[in-house]
Amino acid sequence: MAHLGYRCGKLGSELTTFVEFMTAPATKILDKWFESDVLKATLATDAIIGAKVSPSTPGSAYILFHHVMGEVNGIKGAWGHVKGGMGGVSVAIAKAATEAGAEIHVSSPVKSISVQDGKARGVCLESGDVVESDCILSNASPATTMLDLLDPRDLPEDVVTHFKRNWNSKSASTKINIEDAYLDAQRGICSKRPVIEMNIPTSLDPTIAPPGKHIALLFVQYTPYEPKDGKWSEPGKKERFASQVFSVIDEYAPGFTNSIIDYEMLTPPDLERVFSLPRGNIFHGAMGLDQLFWMRPMPGNSSYRSPIDGLYFCSAGTHPGGGVMGACGRNAAM
Repeated sequence: MAHLGYRCGKLGSELTTFVEFMTAPATKILDKWFESDVLKATLATDAIIGAKVSPSTPGSAYILFHHVMGEVNGIKGAWGHVKGGMGGVSVAIAKAATEAGAEIHVSSPVKSISVQDGKARGVCLESGDVVESDCILSNASPATTMLDLLDPRDLPEDVVTHFKRNWNSKSASTKINIEDAYLDAQRGICSKRPVIEMNIPTSLDPTIAPPGKHIALLFVQYTPYEPKDGKWSEPGKKERFASQVFSVIDEYAPGFTNSIIDYEMLTPPDLERVFSLPRGNIFHGAMGLDQLFWMRPMPGNSSYRSPIDGLYFCSAGTHPGGGVMGACGRNAAM
């Protein structure tokens, strides 16, 4: 915190701009720089991706800038596509790790982290095997690590309370309708006219689909974790919402629905089950000002150290947050 204060002090006259970026709604920033409502609405999607906020929510400007601050191959603000699909990132990391001497075990879910005398001693696998280590690095969300993998009796009471009551993991992931879509989510129902971000990776990398075919990835908001108009597990619920999404796309790209050969739909509960994303939140926790910097994942434990000696965090639930960049892991390793 002292270091952050020092860096802020060095901003001089730009400190006001920094504070505005951290606290203002995205609409204020976009209105200042752009005139076209269509362009502003397009850019505003980066202010709500993976978050249950609207572009007019205070603090959404930071989420917008979080998505455009990075770089690829030295080009600032650029995004990259991984040849062969996102799995290529995992393959590259695994290759580098094994070359450095790491041993990787797949299909080995961790059931719990064993703690003795206040120190992490190893992990217990669902198979019953125990892997002992003096140092454990958890890439699961901080909430999952603290509440699901550890025995609450091994943690300070205030830590358990923080992740149960204070840590915000709300997600909404699966003048151009963004505000209306958000208001539907506030009422606890899926957006009638959802915000849809479509990506067609095969336009850049044809190797991930058969010749003449394409893959379209749809990031859809807003979709509550527990919709009040019917649970995701109810028969036909997912199919009805998918048809609703496709019909919106048909308005802008006629014939889209008829071109679909097959699709897979992952709702917030699916994202939680498959990828251990708490309540489907792709950032492992909201990216609001109250959960950034020294407060991520909680005050007193923002230096990648957990309350348990020998157990460290390295997931998107730590500073600087989500994104395929490896910064959280690098910081933890340092």
